[in-house]
Amino acid sequence: MAVFDTPEEAFGVLRPVCVQLTKAQTVENVEHLQTQLQSVSDSALQELQQYILFPLRFTLKTPGPKRERLIQSVVECLTFVLSSTCVKEQELLQELFSELSACLYSPKSQKPAAVSEELKLAVIRGLSTLMHSAYGDIIVTFYEPSILPRLGFAVSLLLGLAEQEKSKQIKTAALKCLQVLLLQCDCQDHPRSLDELEQKQLGDLFASFLPGISTALTRIITGDFKQGHSIVVSSLNVFYKTVSFIMADEQLKRISKVQAESTVEHRVAKLMVHREADWVKSTGGKLTILIKKIIECVSVHPHWKVRLELIELVETLLLKCSQSLVESAGPLLKALVGLVNDESPEVQAQCNQVLRHFAGQKVVVGNRAFADILSENLHSLATSLPRLMNSQDDQGKVSSLSLLLGYLKLLGPKVNFVLNSVVHLQRLSKALVQVLELDVTDIKIVEERRWNTDHLSASPKTSAMRPWSQVQRRYFRFFTDERVFLLLQQVCQLLGFYGNLYLLVDHFMGLYHESVFYRKQAAMILNELVIGAAGLDVEDLHEKHIKTSPEELREIVTSILEEYTSQENWYLVTCIKTEEMREELTLKQPGFQAITSGAHNTCQATSLPAFSKPSPTICSMNSNIWQICIQLEGVGHFAYSLGEDFRLLLMSVLYPVLEKAGDRTLLISQAATNSMMDICHACGYDSLQHLINQNSDYLVNGISLNLRHLSLHPHTPKVLEVMLRNSDASLLPLVADVVQDVLATLDQFYDKRASSFISVLHALLVALAQWFPDTNHVGQPQEHTAEKEESHLNQRILENNATTAEDIEYFLLSYLKEKDVADGNVSDFYNEEEQSKPPEVDEKDTGPDVEPPLPVQIQIATDVMERCIHLLSDKSLKIRLKVLDVLDLCVFVLQSHKNQLLPLAHRAWPSIVQRLTNDDPLAVLRAFQVLRTLGGKCGDFLRSRFCKDVLPKLTGSLVTQAPVSARTGQVYSHTLAFKLQLAVLQGLGPLCEKLDLGEGDLNKVADACLIYLSAKQPMKLQEAARSVFLHLMKVDPDSTWFLLNELYCPEQLTPPHPSLHQVQLRGAMGQQNPYKANVLCLLQELP
Repeated sequence: MAVFDTPEEAFGVLRPVCVQLTKAQTVENVEHLQTQLQSVSDSALQELQQYILFPLRFTLKTPGPKRERLIQSVVECLTFVLSSTCVKEQELLQELFSELSACLYSPKSQKPAAVSEELKLAVIRGLSTLMHSAYGDIIVTFYEPSILPRLGFAVSLLLGLAEQEKSKQIKTAALKCLQVLLLQCDCQDHPRSLDELEQKQLGDLFASFLPGISTALTRIITGDFKQGHSIVVSSLNVFYKTVSFIMADEQLKRISKVQAESTVEHRVAKLMVHREADWVKSTGGKLTILIKKIIECVSVHPHWKVRLELIELVETLLLKCSQSLVESAGPLLKALVGLVNDESPEVQAQCNQVLRHFAGQKVVVGNRAFADILSENLHSLATSLPRLMNSQDDQGKVSSLSLLLGYLKLLGPKVNFVLNSVVHLQRLSKALVQVLELDVTDIKIVEERRWNTDHLSASPKTSAMRPWSQVQRRYFRFFTDERVFLLLQQVCQLLGFYGNLYLLVDHFMGLYHESVFYRKQAAMILNELVIGAAGLDVEDLHEKHIKTSPEELREIVTSILEEYTSQENWYLVTCIKTEEMREELTLKQPGFQAITSGAHNTCQATSLPAFSKPSPTICSMNSNIWQICIQLEGVGHFAYSLGEDFRLLLMSVLYPVLEKAGDRTLLISQAATNSMMDICHACGYDSLQHLINQNSDYLVNGISLNLRHLSLHPHTPKVLEVMLRNSDASLLPLVADVVQDVLATLDQFYDKRASSFISVLHALLVALAQWFPDTNHVGQPQEHTAEKEESHLNQRILENNATTAEDIEYFLLSYLKEKDVADGNVSDFYNEEEQSKPPEVDEKDTGPDVEPPLPVQIQIATDVMERCIHLLSDKSLKIRLKVLDVLDLCVFVLQSHKNQLLPLAHRAWPSIVQRLTNDDPLAVLRAFQVLRTLGGKCGDFLRSRFCKDVLPKLTGSLVTQAPVSARTGQVYSHTLAFKLQLAVLQGLGPLCEKLDLGEGDLNKVADACLIYLSAKQPMKLQEAARSVFLHLMKVDPDSTWFLLNELYCPEQLTPPHPSLHQVQLRGAMGQQNPYKANVLCLLQELP
């Protein structure tokens, strides 16, 4: 609250201070006055305004040089008074305006005086405060023609400061003050709006300054980006507000053709401008040049707020100056349209809002409609687009396509005026097809294969976050920027949304047929056209636009799908026909050929035969792969567009897509999988399994029919394979008959089509193993009484820490008893006990010869295993490897039905032995895996066969190869010889335990594996050898303990009783023993 509220009290306090300042103009006196002013109320200050201003103005008017600090203090004090009071006299307003402006006057140059930045800032703020303090109508009367020279001086002064000063604060303050002088500020200090006459008078007055203001502001706007975005934003604001006020159509249409006689002096009259038609035309042309420069610079400004202000400039000038700036309409629209896809969401939103406003209003620029100008610009852009796409860099392409996209958004349905022109449609389509050309030279496209047998996908819910429009990464010839492709997608979608869909589809389908070079691009465009026509992701600026009806869209989609899935466009060559032969040559390299050869040469690289058509063939296959991928992507897009209506097309689409889902080319398989996921989302299926199960009857029927004409439908097995990989047990009754058809066809074409059929059988057995897991867990064998007694004895020994003679006697008697049982010398007591047990009678047994029917999965596995036995000796290594995998699965499925498994195992044994002993190393590895599975499931049935036919050769191979692995480096671990050694060592232990080998065979295994406990062997082989002895411990722990101590004896053995002799083992106890670490580790594991 002020201390002095009345003028009388305030006058008593201020009078001596003002008198003192008048007598002595010092900084201290000015500051003293300002201090006293702060204790006076605003109403008292208003009454004493001129009395207080007198000493301050007197100080400024005093002739002679003055200190800058004094002038600054006076201006700041003056500003304080003006901020608290109103100027009610025009004469005082003009005099103060002149006096403040003169503070920065430099008579020696036309530039602002070389004074401190603080003084410049104080004067600018003083001028701004002065103009805001003008009361009522006095602000309008201030702008009379006589003020023109003084106003012009102030304007040029402020422009000079804004352009030349380095201080950002001064630049910003000068631009804001310039807005205040031109009555364009956004503050609320001037609530009264100007009437038409006042606007015309001010417009005539300000027109004199338009050239200087516009050129100076243009230089600031197009200056260095480093000056800061706020300076550019303020300059743009002053520019478009000033231009839109002076060049406003509403004012200019009231300007008379003949200039009225001037009542001012001749010197001032010469400065006045008459805004007649010629002046408007001439000024509009010059402003167009400046506007183009501004747009060219600002549209690529790095800061989004600058680009946002550009939108305001375009909107204001187009709405208020559409007649006077008719030449600028094109560049202004171009700038607005170019910001439609700006990276900033704020700029995008504002641009779309302005475009929507323009589209809704019938804006007329000059004598032409707004849409006519857009159509003309679109015609021009369509004509030059092929050249631009061929010559511009990625950033240029982004700009050109953003412009095209904006024109399409703004024109809306009127885009058909351009599309109906054959020439312009051809130019537009040529540009799109040209820029979308793919780079198909990369060999990795055809090289990437799908080897895994995983499910396509568990459920679409797992990929619910994946946008439908996600596409595979593509590489284009003429651009690398991802934004270019996104813009092309949006352009095509808008064409489909607003354009004549029948016309566009017909035109691009013509390009699809015209040349193989256009086919991929045309398919991409067709896919996006349909997406756009559905209008699901298109922002519509024209509310009255009528979308394509679902019936019409379905008809168009049906015609496109018929073309996509036709024989000549769906079944393209995507791999070289000699692929299998090439793989055979690669796999059959000299090296570790079989476990009986004992060869220790590492695999050597052999040169592959050159293809007959290297580069053209690779490029054509890559092109075909991408075409199929694009067409598959189109299927997903069409499903997304039609939604539930796409169910009507599933009968014709699902089968071909499943064919491609089973394709060995990775890109095609991925594209088909994504397409099926899109179908699930669109048609309301929960998962791929649900999709396949719901349509399985139709699919199975198609498979059955096509198997009868396999030469015409060679891809049929892939469909069944994909179905099996992505379904459940409910599918088995439907496919049981088809499986028999497959087996029958395999019997007929085993020499030509075996590879594809074996893949199907593999998928079938994998499915059976998952659908019908074996629930019969084999129990652990019961422990013998002697073993229990032995463990009890050991426990007692450990507890007492002393061994008596009775303990040793008891141990030896138990040992002899076990030895008799092992040798078959069973006592009569045991025989009588066994004979006394009457045979159990199964009450449910209804007859001796009645066998229950086999389950479907068991019958199928039996039939498949019979075929595998015959195919194990096929000449193709690839087929032999696949057959071994299938055979392994058959054993797993049949494990609980020994009556079927054992006869088949007996028949398969010679071929398995042949694969183990005389085949490629890869086949040996797979065969050994089958042997492990057989050993685990068949047990005693294979013991004698294994010991006779396989074990000697396995152990011999390990012994022969051990010196080789001991002296090799790290590279050896990548050879097939190493992998085979590792597989044998990892498998021998479980086999010995499962087959319950005798003592002699166990000794053979132990002798062969002992050398691998050496520290000189590779670490993985040492670990595998330790696993062998861990299994041997379970079978015969005593012999294993003895063997290990023969290698390395960690401590001197002390007899448990003095009557026993000292035992000396051969294991050396030195630190240099290479077996020490592994032996110690194993001995710790002994029970």
